[in-house]
Amino acid sequence: MKRLAFINARLIDPASKLDATGGLLVEDGLIRDFGARLFRDGKPGDAEVIDCGGHVLSPGLIDMRVSTGEPGSEHRETLESASHAAAAGGVTTIVVMPNTDPVIDEPSLVDFIGRRAAATAKVRVVPMAALTKQLAGEVMTEIGLLKEAGAVAFTDVDRTIANARVMRRCLAYAHTFGALVVGHAEDPELSAGTAMNEGEFAMRLGIPAAPSMAETIIVERDIRLVELTGARYHFAQISCRASLDAIADAKGRGLPITCGVSAHHLSLNELDVGAYFTFRKVKPPLRSESDRAAMVEGVASGDIDVIVSSHDPQAADTKRQPFAQAAFGVVGLETLLPAALTIYHSGRASLSHVLETMTAAPARILGLEGGSLAKGSPADLMLFDPDEPFLVDPTELHSRARNTPFEDRRFQGRVLKTFVGGICVYSQEIPR
Repeated sequence: MKRLAFINARLIDPASKLDATGGLLVEDGLIRDFGARLFRDGKPGDAEVIDCGGHVLSPGLIDMRVSTGEPGSEHRETLESASHAAAAGGVTTIVVMPNTDPVIDEPSLVDFIGRRAAATAKVRVVPMAALTKQLAGEVMTEIGLLKEAGAVAFTDVDRTIANARVMRRCLAYAHTFGALVVGHAEDPELSAGTAMNEGEFAMRLGIPAAPSMAETIIVERDIRLVELTGARYHFAQISCRASLDAIADAKGRGLPITCGVSAHHLSLNELDVGAYFTFRKVKPPLRSESDRAAMVEGVASGDIDVIVSSHDPQAADTKRQPFAQAAFGVVGLETLLPAALTIYHSGRASLSHVLETMTAAPARILGLEGGSLAKGSPADLMLFDPDEPFLVDPTELHSRARNTPFEDRRFQGRVLKTFVGGICVYSQEIPR
């Protein structure tokens, strides 16, 4: 493999708190050296030189929540098409969900995802496996065998395990293997048949709605079960202040709990549903403005550990429906970075801190290599301009689906190049 020398870069490594102008050397797909003094006295003659033009060079993003349609619904998204979207968004590792057809609840299916991704995907793909068979919430899967096959965590995706006894058994069993459980917090009875957040706006629209407390009830239940079992637990997505307060309290008591928030819950609120815009129908639903502001505060304070895209492509015929009948889900791989950067541009958090939620933090939680610029780490890199403005055009997205909640939204922050293992998988002209 060619040696790569990145020069004239603003190096940001959230893992080491580095933020300095300098250079970085890649050799054999790994980071060999980096720092403010590197290449100051000249360029290496035997390396391909990439002049970064003063733009930010950081670890590639790790997206902890990506749904695809492969296997079973390839018309929505394949691992290959998702990887193209990821590369364009600066995402070098996607963590795919087990809600496929068949469900990823057997070791052979975990192996299939790994082999298929190796053959078709441009970025790294790691799978989560189902926590219960068929995501039915009744019988737990063989967590030990699935972990041995390569599953990095266990989840029933957007389904809550309603039976507390089953959930306790899953957590206790996962604890014996040191496995991470990723949960969805939504009381299934309070949220059954609903489509958005309960409040005055939902009432005016005439849409069946669920209270935010449906989320917090499960958050508090699962915190107690973690306290009982000692298992590592990650709340995949939270969306309201009461849930954040409960998790912050649990962390303060030393419980092994982490949590995430989607980029769209940082940028949109329930009023953005507007005139029944189904591309903003998501699970959990968009909340009130005060809850959205709380999510921003949670990221800034560090109580929320990661930001995810919650990429969930849907075919047009499932979204072009009356709001109550339309499918949940949005695409988000290509808008993850700019949507997250709204926190930085509003002055609520530093650029390094925002990047940490999508690099070092998910790598640490999942036990993945990468997420940093440390010597010997995989050369999974993102070169981007945090200030470049652009308009989200659905026709330019690389995903097979077009159900973005940010259509015609103006953002700042654009990816210029993406590298996986030192190989460029996405590039656009670097502005001077």
